[in-house]
Amino acid sequence: SLPSSTERKISDQEEGRKEGRKEGIPKYELIIEAKDMGGLDVGLTGTATATIMIDDKNDHPPEFTKKEFQAIVKEGVTGVIVNITVRDQDDPVTGAWRAVYTIINGNPGQSFEIHTNPKTNEGMLSVVKPLDYEISAFHTLLIKVENEDPLVPDVAYGPSSTATVQITVLDVNEGPVFHPDPMTVTKQENIPIGSVVLTVNATDPDTLQHQTISIIRESIYVKDCINKNIFLFFLFFFFFWIGNPPATGTGTLQITLEDVNDNAPSLYPTLAKVCDDAKDLSVVVLGASDKDIHPNTDPFKFELSKQYGPDKVWKITKINNTHAQVSLLQKLKKANYNIPVLVTDSGKPPLTNNTELKVQVCSCKKSKMDCSAADALSISMALIIVFSLSSLFCKFS
Repeated sequence: SLPSSTERKISDQEEGRKEGRKEGIPKYELIIEAKDMGGLDVGLTGTATATIMIDDKNDHPPEFTKKEFQAIVKEGVTGVIVNITVRDQDDPVTGAWRAVYTIINGNPGQSFEIHTNPKTNEGMLSVVKPLDYEISAFHTLLIKVENEDPLVPDVAYGPSSTATVQITVLDVNEGPVFHPDPMTVTKQENIPIGSVVLTVNATDPDTLQHQTISIIRESIYVKDCINKNIFLFFLFFFFFWIGNPPATGTGTLQITLEDVNDNAPSLYPTLAKVCDDAKDLSVVVLGASDKDIHPNTDPFKFELSKQYGPDKVWKITKINNTHAQVSLLQKLKKANYNIPVLVTDSGKPPLTNNTELKVQVCSCKKSKMDCSAADALSISMALIIVFSLSSLFCKFS
């Protein structure tokens, strides 16, 4: 064991002899030696190692590697255009080393953005809104750089923490631009073939270039019959700007078709059967349809043509906008009856269709309907009429 009275001597290695912190050496290892017997050679010696970790302070501001950077970009192009480099003597991959870039002047339209490359600490300057050569061929940006961590109190950012970026925009032959785009026009569905639908207008953004214009079609016209079932469709057409290289502009024309009331409504069904002894005098429910669209369709108006004779036999009653009920006002004998029904749409002007509804009054026994007698009666009535006419002809000849 060591004597109770000992003298301790502490020595450090070469790395620990300097005061403060040496950049790039985040830790120090110290060898501690203790001797008893007042340090005499006959005494016993003991050693230990002490490791001291040093946290870096942000005592070195980042500095640009040069005061001015250059970039060239074509108009209409986006993406990274230049990488801006800085140096920092603080420990890499720490908040005291990581750079934060800011554009402090020359970016009123917010066309540029700058972000830090996490691996290289470089500033990646990007175009985020396409530039227009005709508006401005040159841009000058003032950029500053700081660290994520604040500097120590006695250190400040200096002139080397700001830099200028000179950006040159190259002119590109752009295609023509249509005004407006898309273009919209409304026409009736029955517009005649050869009619002009619209005269289009286009301009060249390249006001500083001398170019020849080749127009595919200045006016849009009707080449063929327009399908009335297509109420909205698009046409695409082109202008060619013969520049270097040639450029093409594409325009879109949106045509909305207005319906014309050119279809009379149709009636269905056109055949109905009823029993001669039916207690319910309702014959059939009629429906109407129209190939046009609103407002040239329903509500429909249902009417019966004028009924001759002392007593009215038929009645039609509207059920809703598209249907009506045909009923008997009295019982009829077995026969075929043709009833002219008028149906009119709501178009301006309205169209009317006259349809003959064939009603067969049949004999019904034991839930079975027999209409053969009605067919035979109608045929015999026709024969009687023909026979009577023949007799009259013979009489007067």
